[in-house]
Amino acid sequence: MLDKIADAINEAINGKSFDGSLKFDCGADGVLVLADGRASTQDRDADCTIKLSPENLKKLLKGKLNPMTGVMMGKLKVSGNPAVAMKLGSLLK
Repeated sequence: MLDKIADAINEAINGKSFDGSLKFDCGADGVLVLADGRASTQDRDADCTIKLSPENLKKLLKGKLNPMTGVMMGKLKVSGNPAVAMKLGSLLK
């Protein structure tokens, strides 16, 4: 499932630059890493890590889950540099 999400993100960000690296950690379901201008399911260190369920990842990327609300409700846990996560919204528009 994360492979399909990575492919969709790669299509959406084609030609756009993304400064830094961001990892979505979905626990046993795997990881999705945005780094070096592309999305991948290869685990690596990142500037910012967001822990969440695969369902909440889909909602977040579709704009159906507000990041701040998700954090306050405990659906998202952010570690590392949160400024990197803030750049995601402008990248996926």
